[in-house]
Amino acid sequence: MTAKHRILEVGGERIHVVEQGSGPLVLLVHGFPESWYSWRRQLPVLATAGYRAVALDVRGYGRSSKPQDPAAYRMLDLISDNVSVVRAFGESSAVIIGHDWGATIAAQSALVEPEVFRAVGLLSVPYTPPGGPRPSEVFAGMGGGQEFYVSYFQRLGRAEAEIEPDVRGWLAGFYSALSADTMAAADAPDPHFVAPGGTLRERFPTGALPSWLTQDDLDFYAAEFERTGFTGALNRYRNMDRDWEDLATYAGSAIKQPSLFLGGTRDASTMWLSDAMDAYPRTLPNLTGSHLLDCGHWIQQERPDDVNRLLVEFLDSL
Repeated sequence: MTAKHRILEVGGERIHVVEQGSGPLVLLVHGFPESWYSWRRQLPVLATAGYRAVALDVRGYGRSSKPQDPAAYRMLDLISDNVSVVRAFGESSAVIIGHDWGATIAAQSALVEPEVFRAVGLLSVPYTPPGGPRPSEVFAGMGGGQEFYVSYFQRLGRAEAEIEPDVRGWLAGFYSALSADTMAAADAPDPHFVAPGGTLRERFPTGALPSWLTQDDLDFYAAEFERTGFTGALNRYRNMDRDWEDLATYAGSAIKQPSLFLGGTRDASTMWLSDAMDAYPRTLPNLTGSHLLDCGHWIQQERPDDVNRLLVEFLDSL
């Protein structure tokens, strides 16, 4: 079974997908700053297990459409893209699995379209129901004199000016900063924050690439972003307040479909949201498993064998 690349015309946009296998549809949604390629170690395993695994490029990434309007990257548009992909494959429902931003996209797709997404798997970022304080206000209050990276990403062109002159080098540093085997020492500056007048890159470790990332892997990721630029990817962060408004009617809502969570014990994204994991009996009442693996943020690339085993077990249980 070889992987097939397709461009789907959905809702006036193009969505690039990579498909492998046949059987029940499983949609794989990547995070920042990645692409369908982050699922390269899951596609063949899920296909062999009897599933039609489809990894997409989220709009703004890779070969998918890159609308100019920042508001075109709001969550409701991404949910619509996911529904349209399911329909384009001739299916009425699918399991959706996401990592990082993809986990949030997957969770909210399942929340808003429960008839389409019959189960959901979340990697690295726990489910937090919509609602609560306005996101921009929360992030502005973090850092104690430093700027949280989400706030740093808000202004159009600012982060792009840091990243795009050396995409490959920036990606190498970012991936390394959040990987368990290349993280800086515990007393090093936190790479999630920016000093006044500084950049994120100043906080990245230097040296060897993380063990999960080959030079060829890095070349692939770099080539994608050198072609597309980073604005589409960063626009996801620039819609968090819009999402908060759009999803207000879902404030506090649980996801009732079967669900799975996988996180890393050395991943800040998982640890910061430990309260969200504690709330799973209420917010994910049909959770089939919550597993913490010894790894950093790039869980399905750092620990592919364990992730694959847990995903197949989850899918087989449905």
